[in-house]
Amino acid sequence: MPERDAAELLRDAKRVVVFTGAGMSAESGVPTFRDALTGLWARFDPKSLATPEAFAAEPALVWGWYEWRRAEVLRARPNAGHDAVAAIEAHVPDTVVITQNVDDLHERAGSRTPIHLHGSLFTPRCSSCDRPAPPPATTPAPAGPHEELDGRLPPPSCADCGAPVRPGVVWFGEQLPTHALSAATEAVFGCDLLFTVGTSGLVYPAAEIPYVAARSGATVVQVNPEPTALDAVADVNLRGTAAQILPDLVARAWGDR
Repeated sequence: MPERDAAELLRDAKRVVVFTGAGMSAESGVPTFRDALTGLWARFDPKSLATPEAFAAEPALVWGWYEWRRAEVLRARPNAGHDAVAAIEAHVPDTVVITQNVDDLHERAGSRTPIHLHGSLFTPRCSSCDRPAPPPATTPAPAGPHEELDGRLPPPSCADCGAPVRPGVVWFGEQLPTHALSAATEAVFGCDLLFTVGTSGLVYPAAEIPYVAARSGATVVQVNPEPTALDAVADVNLRGTAAQILPDLVARAWGDR
């Protein structure tokens, strides 16, 4: 199917799913998970910080790293790709955004209720009773290359049981949130067009989403500057970034400029 048909597919779609990965946020300057360890964090392996065991052993170290990441996200801004996704939602009311990203850039661009498969930096919760907790009112300043502090920041205590509050993200060894996975699966089974944007298709079980859509009869359009594991399942492969490709598709589908 030629690339020029992607805008027609979008214009004619009744139920759209937009599935986004790290490449979407990278265009806003948000480091990808494995690129995020810079400055005072460069000596750490991300997998050594993103586990329940690490938080149990050194909660201040893990909380400090995630608060640093949250500060980086707050300094970022949605890019043209995020804006285009919100425009798709405006034109196709039955659009569902499913993201692997833990930032809030889709929300800040105007997306209504993105499904966060891997949780969010902005939804901390109790490490014991699972009670939701508000994000801290302030975030740490970015650490410079000669920062003497070690990055540790004690987490707040749960207002209910007093246990440490943990980041609201999915760590290695944890299951995806049941409600998010169920909502995503329902949306994918019911869509007629799925965009997979800025994701390598290697992180499971989230990577299964485009395959589920294809098996359910949906057309799959991939937006990525490089070939990925999803090339074979995609009906249309658009080479480029979200900020390059998606605004043009929206403009050609509905004349938005």
